[in-house]
Amino acid sequence: MTPHPHPADFIEVYHDALDAATCRAIVARFDASRQDRPGQVGGGHHPELKHSRDISISGQADWRDVEQRLNLAVLAGLKQYLRTYPFSLIAPLMLQQPGEDGQLRRLGYEDVAGMDDDALMRLIMAVFVPGRINLQRYPAGEGGYPYWHCELFPKGADAEPLHRHVLWTLYLNDGFEAGETEFFHQQRKIAPRTGSLLIAPTAFTHTHRGNRPVGGDKYIATSWILFQRAERLYGGR
Repeated sequence: MTPHPHPADFIEVYHDALDAATCRAIVARFDASRQDRPGQVGGGHHPELKHSRDISISGQADWRDVEQRLNLAVLAGLKQYLRTYPFSLIAPLMLQQPGEDGQLRRLGYEDVAGMDDDALMRLIMAVFVPGRINLQRYPAGEGGYPYWHCELFPKGADAEPLHRHVLWTLYLNDGFEAGETEFFHQQRKIAPRTGSLLIAPTAFTHTHRGNRPVGGDKYIATSWILFQRAERLYGGR
């Protein structure tokens, strides 16, 4: 077993996950759409906790191309993340697959770390589902998400937020000061960079906030990777 080469904080940033021209085009569409609404948190609209303008693009026909492009970029990053942290895939579920003799055996750390793209993709499709994507604009000097929060919490009839496994944020622009994603326990600030993809766990261990941008508006796309529902993962068991 080959562990992570440095003490792991499980926060990974993948630069150039999306090209700059595509990022600029998404920002321009956001501004032209006039579909943005006041940003909400888990408990509703609380601008003292989160001050942003948001568009939920998932399931909207006129945003389908953007949703697909973002999901593909995130999928590429997720495959790298799972190879870096194989237990993020196998530890929760004790996954099995047929060995050379046709008998089921449990996957181990090295199995995932060295898995080819096709095999890893099959596992990802079986285990995970993409979350709803929000495009967000944080106005310069006033926007932000200053409240320390995590992404995993019990709410809703289907407890959907409890299925969230990792969060992701794709930064659509830079050229402003501050505006970092700041993680409390890791004492780490991620500076926005156009086209960069941030992936991190959703639980309280990765409590974070979005700092206020200075000198320019900040645009991001953000969502989660969720576990499939139990009925899909375990059937009638």
